[in-house]
Amino acid sequence: MRGRRPVGGRRRGAPRAPVPARLSPVDLLRTGASGLRARPLRVVLSALGIAIGIAAMVAVVGISASSRAELDARIDRLGTNLLTATPGDSMFTGETAKLPKGAAAHGERVGGVRRISEVAQLDDASVYRSDRIPKGESGGITTYAADLGLLDTLEVEMAQGAWLNEATSRYPAVVLGAKAAAQLGITEAGPGTLVLIGAEYYSVVGVLDPVELAPELDRAALVGWGVAGDRLGMDGHPTTVYARADPERVDEVRELLGRTLDPENPNEITMSRPSDALQAKEAVDAAFTGLLLGLGGVALLVGGVGVANTMVISVLERRGEIGLRRALGATRGQIRGQFLVEAMVLSALGGVAGAVLGGLVTACYALWQGWLVDVPLWALAGGAAVPVLIGAVAGLLPAMRAARTPPTQALGAG
Repeated sequence: MRGRRPVGGRRRGAPRAPVPARLSPVDLLRTGASGLRARPLRVVLSALGIAIGIAAMVAVVGISASSRAELDARIDRLGTNLLTATPGDSMFTGETAKLPKGAAAHGERVGGVRRISEVAQLDDASVYRSDRIPKGESGGITTYAADLGLLDTLEVEMAQGAWLNEATSRYPAVVLGAKAAAQLGITEAGPGTLVLIGAEYYSVVGVLDPVELAPELDRAALVGWGVAGDRLGMDGHPTTVYARADPERVDEVRELLGRTLDPENPNEITMSRPSDALQAKEAVDAAFTGLLLGLGGVALLVGGVGVANTMVISVLERRGEIGLRRALGATRGQIRGQFLVEAMVLSALGGVAGAVLGGLVTACYALWQGWLVDVPLWALAGGAAVPVLIGAVAGLLPAMRAARTPPTQALGAG
């Protein structure tokens, strides 16, 4: 029993097997980075695929966020409490109904209405720069009769000149919308600037700023209610009523206003809120963003495949190095860790470069458009962090392959 060795034990006096040295995380990172420094061109080309995908995704998110921030600011500036009422179709004849005369005065009775105004479209009053323009070439400019409170109801500023008043509303004076003035070549409002409406010249007393919540007025010529009835054949029926409601009571006012404007035929009134179109645009932008993010994800996937391909080639080229390290005592885990860290560092470089590039593209585009610059921090952080995960997945198989390479075979190949 004294001379017998324990099964599986070490012979007494025999040297102990060497214990492989442990690599600290810093040493592992330094070892993985050394492989990248030896092949700078390949590293740049491989990281470029990741950078393009991340830059595309960050730019899409950033530009969309900046666009929505600008749109939200516009909605807040314009207000969501403007309501419009227009005539619908008659229940009996199927033709377009008419709003009753004095509809705006009726609407003032609705609780929650702050300001209310009305306009009447004049179909037989075409607008021309002079009488030398051929008839029928009005350029799509529409003439409206407007009450004096329209400017305050729409909360619009004058670009030039002044709005209609008690005096000018009874005489041939006109205020032009922004696009109408540009189309007619009106650069300065004043008594000496004339346009032909119907068969009579009107003095241009002012030009409006763009009316974002009532874009139909951008291509309009607005005359006073009195002169429209006296000289342009207006019958007194408004075609659109604009109402500003208390922000807290918009839905209530929207429900009651149509019945109040035309108590006899409330079903023939169409109520709308112009800001809904802007909010719908925001929803469309969000859907479009999802599509572009999908394209960015495809680019990111292609970049991940490029990293995997680079790592596989690196393993094949460096079998001699792997064999030497294994012969010197490196374990399979250390070899696997080295190549895995190498793939993650490669991807991280591409991710950081892509996040920076995407942020710069967003800032340049937003400033060019005059928008607020809004790049979500989560997009930048995700752009730098997600590629590390992609690198780990892409480099896992090559790293396991490198770890399985026998030292003798690798040294023979080197």
